[in-house]
Amino acid sequence: MSLGHSFRPWLASSLRCSLHPQICARSAPLRFMSTEGATEALGGMEVEALETSQDWHDFQIHRAQRSALVDVFSQYGSTHAPGSTFRARDTLRKPATHPTISALLAAGAHFGHATSRMNPNFMPYAYGTRAGITVIDLDQTLPLLRRAVSLVRSIAYAKGTIVFVGTRPDLRPVVQTAAERFGGYYVGDRWLPGTLTNKIQLFGADTVKEQKFTPDLVILLNPLENMHAIRECAIEHVPTIGIVDSNADPRIVMYPIPANDESTRTAELIAGVLSIAGKEGTTLRAAEDKKAEADAERAKQTRRPRY
Repeated sequence: MSLGHSFRPWLASSLRCSLHPQICARSAPLRFMSTEGATEALGGMEVEALETSQDWHDFQIHRAQRSALVDVFSQYGSTHAPGSTFRARDTLRKPATHPTISALLAAGAHFGHATSRMNPNFMPYAYGTRAGITVIDLDQTLPLLRRAVSLVRSIAYAKGTIVFVGTRPDLRPVVQTAAERFGGYYVGDRWLPGTLTNKIQLFGADTVKEQKFTPDLVILLNPLENMHAIRECAIEHVPTIGIVDSNADPRIVMYPIPANDESTRTAELIAGVLSIAGKEGTTLRAAEDKKAEADAERAKQTRRPRY
């Protein structure tokens, strides 16, 4: 009778050790003559004192069965290594490519402000209240975040200019890292009023003509503190993406993402996901440009006359 075909692998291993203990038993170490020694050998399991040879024989069989189960099940266990284990700052250094509700929940994106401070226009994005705090509906947040991801990828693919704005001290490294990931721009200290609407007086007519000062997309991690930037973007018809909390009107930005705007981890997650999308867009454009250049060179070689 074949044990491998009649039983599951782990059960077959256990039965094999029961039927043939001389095969599974390891080399016998020092004999434990007390309960304390046997307890250490079994990893903390309580066993009786080994007084007779039969007790020692049963102990060996039990240890072999346990080792066999550990060996069989270890291949189905965790594959985490020191390089792949999650750390608290991984949302900034190694952001996820695709956003998930579990990641948003772990980052605390569902925590809103006090119920008394909730903006009436935020009602469609509120899941409910608990302990006087508005709970944001992440089932509404996720599709809006994915829509923003598609927008950033499209603009980066079209070689557009994207600016990240985060003017709190804890948001400065977030916007800097996000912008540097795909060659964008960032504002981490203060939005200078008139940057878009009064750029000739601020930077000079020649500089404005030579360089492009109007971005194609502005991403705001703390929009309420940057209403000047939102107004200027509205005047210049620049689309905006913003993290909108329960105390804000989602209509202040063109593409709202309802989430906790005071959580640094939430900002890291959202900025990281959007920056990865921007990197994907620039990579796709670079690959297509390289292919177009190769096709043009190949066509040029084909049209060249032969003598």
